[in-house]
Amino acid sequence: MPKQIPEELVEEIRKSNDIVDIIGEYVQLKKQGRNYFGLCPFHGENTPSFSVTQDKQIFHCFGCGKGGNVVTFVMEMEGYNFYQAINYLAGKSGHTLPDKAQSEGSFQSKETLDALSAYEWLTKLYHHLLRHTKEGKEGYQYLKDRGFTDDVIDTFQLGYSPNSKDFIVEFLEKKGFHRQSMVKAGILSSNEDNVVTDRFRGRVIFPIRNHLGKTIGFGGRTITDQKPKYLNSPESELFQKGKLLYNFDLARKSIRKKQEAVLFEGQMDVISAHKAGVMNGIATLGTALTDMQAKLLRRYVDTVIICYDPDNAGFLASFKAAKLLKQVGCAVKVATLPNGLDPDDYIKTYGADRFHHEVIEASDTYMTFMMKYLKKDYNLKLEGDRIQYVENVIDEIALIERPIEREHYLKELANEFELSIETLTQEVRSRNEKIGGKQDKPNQSSHTNKANSFKKTQKLRPAYYNAERQLLAYMLQDASIAEKVKVEVGGAFNVDEHKIIVTYLYGYYEEGYTPNVSQFIEKLPDSAIQSTVVQISMIPIHEDISDKEINDYIRMIRMEQNEKETIHSLKIEQRNAEMQNDPVRAAQIAMQILELKKQIKNSNH
Repeated sequence: MPKQIPEELVEEIRKSNDIVDIIGEYVQLKKQGRNYFGLCPFHGENTPSFSVTQDKQIFHCFGCGKGGNVVTFVMEMEGYNFYQAINYLAGKSGHTLPDKAQSEGSFQSKETLDALSAYEWLTKLYHHLLRHTKEGKEGYQYLKDRGFTDDVIDTFQLGYSPNSKDFIVEFLEKKGFHRQSMVKAGILSSNEDNVVTDRFRGRVIFPIRNHLGKTIGFGGRTITDQKPKYLNSPESELFQKGKLLYNFDLARKSIRKKQEAVLFEGQMDVISAHKAGVMNGIATLGTALTDMQAKLLRRYVDTVIICYDPDNAGFLASFKAAKLLKQVGCAVKVATLPNGLDPDDYIKTYGADRFHHEVIEASDTYMTFMMKYLKKDYNLKLEGDRIQYVENVIDEIALIERPIEREHYLKELANEFELSIETLTQEVRSRNEKIGGKQDKPNQSSHTNKANSFKKTQKLRPAYYNAERQLLAYMLQDASIAEKVKVEVGGAFNVDEHKIIVTYLYGYYEEGYTPNVSQFIEKLPDSAIQSTVVQISMIPIHEDISDKEINDYIRMIRMEQNEKETIHSLKIEQRNAEMQNDPVRAAQIAMQILELKKQIKNSNH
């Protein structure tokens, strides 16, 4: 245990951060029985196999096998070391770490730490200039003219950068930041003559935060005729557009509550929608939706409503985003905006209520949108175009898994083009046969189906292996059983991984700790061993285990040890016989070894 943080404090911080609450900030969890389940954040999947056990304060994925406690989860998700994870959790639970531990818990890269600090200072400065100074009056009036209230301006910490080459540069230097390091971080810019200036001067500022609420970049919108109209921070270690979603930190709570996210094209749309009461709005940062962003959304929600501009570019972007979100397992809807209005203009023209009821709530289903999108490329008055359009729609319908939904759209297609439902159904069936005989799948929403399918892929293990794991499951829950095994077996387990676990477990109990899987795994040397312990701790055990059952497990472990020792001795005899030029004796011993191995194999299955 790190010496900079008292062990008692680490345990208090861990206990104060319920694992369901912390993981629930990253993964959409649903309770089933005693546990919670969701999509694993560590590997791609469409069926939940990620389990969180509240009473043991551990997580485990039946798909990839990863497991741990609240500290190791934060370490994995954020790329933190132990100190950083404890520092993060301490902040959530209101604990204060010793100064030395706090410094250990900060980001390792000084450049990254400086950039975060500079972004924090500038966020406050830009906002202050906008709200309280004559330099920011022009930017403030622009936002007010766009219908932004003071409450919205404060919520999103909107700001303004004065149209001065030196003001921001000098401000940062007075705070101790070196101008070249700020250029490298993308906060300042330099021209061919190495003149350093604020890259956002003369623009309204939109702070861009990561999921933890830390500003890691800015978006700047011109209020004059500057080019470009919108300008984002450049790509850097902190600011990677393809991994970020604007407003995700503020929208996350509403997204989790509604189980639905509204995806916009830009920051102005998100803020306008927020002003209209749409609190679950997020946006990409001037780029098309990426696979990483789609997977991030899938971890949190079942449904994503795409609300892009109604022009040709927006229509194409909606199509690409819808396909990508569908591929990662989201239910997709697409909002339709009339008269060429973008979301911001629509809300100004028709108001919040109509935006809710006539745009968001009236969104098209994925398939309805796809039929509209495909139709735009054809002149349906022409027979050839009609046939081609129907063929393309059938391709999409064939991908629908639910029979009722599939039949609904086939009937719609049949009625529109006066075709028989039987013919269309046969077309869908033939397509499915071509792509591998896809059939209606049974409901796999339950974690048990995923867990069972995972177990089926595991190779059959020998009896001693299963005995060791079963015994370890009891030892993790009962220190007296661990003491009995220690006396009778010690560390002489047959599986190397199990040897490591029992060695640490004996030491854990010797230090006076009580059974606690979540606490114990922090003593283990690496994440692979931690995951194994979590997996073992989830093995069902009897509360009133008998001495006979424990003794049977011990006997199987010893028997394997004895047989291995016997084979080892016979191999030594065999080598001696060969060295003494006694081939007959060497062959006899070889037969004994083969027979013994056969007996071991038979007894293990």
